[in-house]
Amino acid sequence: MIRYLVRRVWQSLLVLFGISIIIFIILHLTGDPAVLLMPPDATQEDLDNFRKLMGFNDPLFFRWPPWEYLNPPWRFVTDTQYGRFFVGVIQGDFGNSFRHQQPAMRLVLERMPATLELTAAAMLIAVSVAVPMGILSAVRRNSVLDHAGMVLALLGQSMPVYWLGIMFILLFAVRLNLLPAFGAGGWQHLVLPAVTLGAFSMARIARLTRSSMLEVLGQEYVRTARAKGLSELRTVLKHALKNASIPVVTVIGLDMGTLLGGAVITETIFAWPGVGRLAVQAISYRDYPLVQAAVFTLALIFVLINFFVDVLYTYLDPRVAYK
Repeated sequence: MIRYLVRRVWQSLLVLFGISIIIFIILHLTGDPAVLLMPPDATQEDLDNFRKLMGFNDPLFFRWPPWEYLNPPWRFVTDTQYGRFFVGVIQGDFGNSFRHQQPAMRLVLERMPATLELTAAAMLIAVSVAVPMGILSAVRRNSVLDHAGMVLALLGQSMPVYWLGIMFILLFAVRLNLLPAFGAGGWQHLVLPAVTLGAFSMARIARLTRSSMLEVLGQEYVRTARAKGLSELRTVLKHALKNASIPVVTVIGLDMGTLLGGAVITETIFAWPGVGRLAVQAISYRDYPLVQAAVFTLALIFVLINFFVDVLYTYLDPRVAYK
């Protein structure tokens, strides 16, 4: 078990290293931030001085010829933009936001509770509805309840998040005036964005729970439990559900990361003050440090969630052995 955990930690670090490179490359392909950050009447000399001041003239990864790094060897860090970025990532320092003139990580951490609140609420709604729906559909296979549940699941997977969010606003906020359309506050502000964000995951988890339960309900140990006189509820929940939950837990873990990323669209539609909306605004201004801090933080949370899901397997299925 210890060897497995060490290996998974090492793999997670490699994934985060790869993510840092991808983020860095993609952002630097979007254009020159100096043109956007400087005033429209700035001269070419002003632009050149600004690029030199911010280090935009330094090479991204390598300086040619490469043997210049040998004297001294730490010039790789001081003379390249990625070298400085990577050292900052290790220290948790992504630099100052170009637009806000504050540490980028501080801005992200200030918005992170709102994003985590929205994601947790969306996943709670999705699991609370999807798992019972999948179990009932499996137990009552080919019934009206089964067909109705699967039709709803199909609709949930077919509707785009942005369209569903707009329809919710038009119906519940504009037409019925039951819930607020934007902003954060009480639980009323959380309902529409949480349901919108969790709709797709709800549909997928319901279908997966149904198929996993159908496979497990036909196993011999379930028939044996019924033959012993156990109630149907105890047989389904204690014997069948636990063995059918491994693929469900896997998808829930993956969907947590998906919801964090999908929150970008939902937060923009409902003006939710989270990291996703902050990242969208930072992208429009080519605010490199802020975008890098936001994306890397969300990626780190996604990697940690998948790590804990892998560890959870040992509890759900003792047959899973890690060497």
